[in-house]
Amino acid sequence: MVREVDKKAIRKWRKRGFYSENVLVKLLQKNGYNAVRIPVSNPSLNPLPDVVARKGVHVYAFEVKNAGYYAYFPKQQIEKLFRFLDELIPLDREHKHAIVAAHLGKKWVFKEIKWKDWEAGKIPEKVRILKRDRGNFNPQS
Repeated sequence: MVREVDKKAIRKWRKRGFYSENVLVKLLQKNGYNAVRIPVSNPSLNPLPDVVARKGVHVYAFEVKNAGYYAYFPKQQIEKLFRFLDELIPLDREHKHAIVAAHLGKKWVFKEIKWKDWEAGKIPEKVRILKRDRGNFNPQS
């Protein structure tokens, strides 16, 4: 049986993720992307990202975390991004991008995970982003 305190904590945790996903959509739209939050994204095995965006011929699948100082992205969530792009987006791979996005207070850190790492089975068990990190993807460019 789930205690009432647990239910409240879970709702608060989910609201943080919802908030960050919406903030990311607005940030992307402000910078010329067509972007939407996938409302059915969930911790299941379905290959659905939190946010999908397009700019020109490029399509971006984002996994989003809201955290204070660091965020961890489990391998399973990263693999879902690649499955989504690979199975559902009919473009060449150079136009499809898997991005992990950490919303750390007022700061965003974005890290693109490379196709060659996924294809070679070299995705680590967890990808970590720290607040002091510099990402390798800039949505403002």
